[in-house]
Amino acid sequence: MNDLSIHRLLDAAERVLAGGPHPDKARRDAEELLLLALGRDVPGANRAWLLAHHDEPALCTASALATLVDRRIAGEPLQYIAGETEFYRLPFFVDRSVLIPRPETEHVVERVLELGPAFAKPRIADVGTGSGAIAIAVAHERPEAVVAATEISGAALRLARRNAERHGLAKRVRFFEGDLLAPVAGEQFDIVVSNPPYVAERDRDSLPVEVRCFEPAEALFAGEDGLASYRRLIPAAQNALAPGGYVVLEIGFGQEEAVRALLADAGFTEIEFRADLQRIPRVASARRS
Repeated sequence: MNDLSIHRLLDAAERVLAGGPHPDKARRDAEELLLLALGRDVPGANRAWLLAHHDEPALCTASALATLVDRRIAGEPLQYIAGETEFYRLPFFVDRSVLIPRPETEHVVERVLELGPAFAKPRIADVGTGSGAIAIAVAHERPEAVVAATEISGAALRLARRNAERHGLAKRVRFFEGDLLAPVAGEQFDIVVSNPPYVAERDRDSLPVEVRCFEPAEALFAGEDGLASYRRLIPAAQNALAPGGYVVLEIGFGQEEAVRALLADAGFTEIEFRADLQRIPRVASARRS
């Protein structure tokens, strides 16, 4: 242990973090990392607690905080350091086997929830579930939904199952290991939803270090133009959907027209796009005739 005060530890951590990838977030990162270092020794500790107790000795070692600071300086996302994040008002375990759920993906959940009431007991397939964020959020919000989730990564699938158990949904969300909709071949769904890989390989070097070096490449990149996943998934969704069913997809910046063409070529109608809070078309939805 040490007798450094909370504010002295914070100041020291902030100085180091100011030389890292996000100097503008150095203070906030320092606070978050100190709270992680304090861990269970101070139940209920938050940023307000740090401010109220800034002159008191910190109940953690300086070396414990330094280890976390080193990880952040290297570019590791805070969510991986903490081992969890929040999505659709629910906590989720995350690690480097899965993408960190983004706020933009909450728009995907919203669109699925809008479409769900068209079906008495909607059968929903979440393709490439990762941490299980979409499948679990939908199941949590719609108790009548029957949800299946597929994932090609065994490590990601194990984490998704942990998240389902965390929210008491292990019996309501079925998980299957395999590529796209192959693990549920023969089943029909009312909604097929996915946040597939959609980053172009040529854009790899432009990504932030947190994404490029820490998040799983197989969940990010989809060929040279970023459309490879859609070319495979859209026809597969057409085959798996019941008549009148919907496909809901997250898309990347500048992909609206290309995805529109792929949906139309596959025979989908009622093609619609929803923008995120930055007014970027982010969610594509379409109906099987």
